[in-house]
This record gives sequence, C-alpha cells and structure tokens, in this order.
Amino acid sequence: MDELAGSLESVTRAGPGGIAVEIETPRSFDAQPGQFVKLTAAVDGKDVSSFYTISSPRVTETFEITVAVDPDGDLGPWLSEAIPGVSLRVTGPFGTAHYEGESRVVIACGGPGIGPAVAIAERTVADGGEAVVIYQDDDPLHIDRLDALEAGGASIRVLGTDEPLAPLLTERVTEDTDEQVFVYGFSDFVDDIEATLDDVSTGRELKVENFG
Repeated sequence: MDELAGSLESVTRAGPGGIAVEIETPRSFDAQPGQFVKLTAAVDGKDVSSFYTISSPRVTETFEITVAVDPDGDLGPWLSEAIPGVSLRVTGPFGTAHYEGESRVVIACGGPGIGPAVAIAERTVADGGEAVVIYQDDDPLHIDRLDALEAGGASIRVLGTDEPLAPLLTERVTEDTDEQVFVYGFSDFVDDIEATLDDVSTGRELKVENFG
C-alpha cells in the first residue's frame, strides 16, 4: 500500500496524557471510523512510524487520531510538540473492526480505545442509530465528546479500572440483529471482554482491535 502525503493540522489536549491529532486528509484517502493508519514523520532526520486508529467520525477534509503519549516513545512525544503544517505520511487504512452502517453499536473500550469508540458512536448517532459506550480508564480521555454523545441520546458509562465492566456490558447486549459489539483495548482488557461475551449468545462475531 502506497504512502500518501498529508500534513499536521492541529494538536489538542484530549485529557491526562492524551492528545487529539488532526491531520489533513490526503488526496484519494478514504476510511471508516475504527480503521487504523500507519503514520510516518521525520524525527531528528530519521523516519519514525507508528500505527494509530482513526478517532473521527468522518475523514473528508481532515481526520483525527488519538494518542496516549508515552514519554519514552518515539513518535508520540514528537507529535505532542509538532507545529501545524509539518509534513506527515499516511499509509492505510487497515483493519476490519470498523463501522459499517450498523443501526446499533455497543462499544467496550479501555485506554486509548476510547478514540475509535467515540468516532463510531458519533457516526452511528449522526446516521440515526443507537450507541452504547462503556469505557474503563482511571484517567479518561475525550470526556467532552462523551458528554456530547450522552446529551445526544447515546448511553455512556465511564468506569475506573477497579470497577467491573462485565455486568454493564452483558446488560446492554441485545438480540437486535443489526447490533454490533466492538472491543478496543490492550490484550488483558480484550481477553476479559471476549471471555465475558462468550456467555452471551448473540450469534454475531465481535469486531475487535487488540493494541497488544
């Protein structure tokens, strides 16, 4: 897959330790919320790449990624201090755990998984559907977008990492044939959610992105 030329539009704070990075959408690029891209930038004269999931409901003129900035990382700290207009290269999109017009979505997310979660929920609500987001994090990101989603009719729950997520999730999964369950998070979180939903007979495959 070819690299496409883009540029940094803006960087804003998304919450404790997290940023929302808005990128000019390259020509011929198209993607759905929940897909991910490979982002490459020249950092101190060396190409550095990382994968990020799209966290905007659409990718028309610009698109957004959400970055949990690791101080020891290569690209995240650079992005947090980058100047708008700097050149970036985008490869993708990748992934199948994305929105496909479902009329009802139930999204379980942890950590930076809130990025694709808010994007899918916003797109679903904008398209006239129903959205449920259950988010587990001690330092939550995108609280303003979650508040706006709740005001618009979405079901939102934000939990600490010591609060059980499984009961809430099983209560909200229904027999709606057009319902889709999404799971975004790191390995332990994803494993716990998949084990929980093994006991819920929906007859549908989960859409899962494991951040490793």
